[in-house]
Amino acid sequence: MKPAPFTYHRARDTEGAVRLLAELGDDAKPIAGGQSLVAMMGFRLARPRHLVDIARLPDLDYLRRDADGALRIGALTTHHTVETAGDGALGAGYAVLRDAMRWVGHLPIRTRGTVGGSIAHADATAEWCLLAVLFDAELTAYGPHGERRIPAAEFFHGFYTNALEPDELLVDVRFPAPARHAALTEFAERHGDFAIVSAAVTLDFGPEEGAGPGTTPLRGGRVALGGVAPTPVRVPEAEEVLAAGGRADAALFAECAARAAAAVDPPGDANGSSQYRRSLVRTLVEQALEEAVNR
Repeated sequence: MKPAPFTYHRARDTEGAVRLLAELGDDAKPIAGGQSLVAMMGFRLARPRHLVDIARLPDLDYLRRDADGALRIGALTTHHTVETAGDGALGAGYAVLRDAMRWVGHLPIRTRGTVGGSIAHADATAEWCLLAVLFDAELTAYGPHGERRIPAAEFFHGFYTNALEPDELLVDVRFPAPARHAALTEFAERHGDFAIVSAAVTLDFGPEEGAGPGTTPLRGGRVALGGVAPTPVRVPEAEEVLAAGGRADAALFAECAARAAAAVDPPGDANGSSQYRRSLVRTLVEQALEEAVNR
């Protein structure tokens, strides 16, 4: 199908983009890579009367490390930029961000699609949304009244719904602390398709870190899931297993995965029943934990 008629506007700087959004109101949508919005417009699931093109704003395309070790990613940074970034740009503790990009569509999508666009789209199965929740990322919105910082836990409101006001842009994503032992995995019918369920974890170890699987004492960790609720979610019940400590071995991973599967009530649809999604949660959490401990 063809999209409904719209008027195209090209922003030349961030302030100009915000002014346009404020003037045009709820009928306007910003567009960068367009990998999500254009598809929805083609099916007329989205019908903005105005598109504000922000793709050529160089001040929103960057990877930066703060003095405190945090990683900042500009909203217009592409998936492929992160995918090809070395440890000098990302830091070893953020390697999971680079590794997760292999799950994002195909190369043309990763080349044009942007980090900010993916997060603002607020798809509960999207890799960047899941990573933002896993890392407790801080999202910076910019609007007519200046900047507003939003914790990732408060940013996602529901299916394709976020905390941005109509005249605000997502301009920056800050990952506050590295996680050396982290992993993201997911399941889709075909490579490049949207995930049916995705799982991401981090593991925190004690002073004997590096002793190897089965001997390294755990101090805790995080478990986040996509595809089981309208938003990506953390799973406190599974994290309690990791927080209890012990050895990072197969038995602990199986218990953590079982607790994660029992804690969620995923919807059923054409891609699978609720029970099927729970079984995927169990398998994927266990896989992610095994990958994280061996990183």
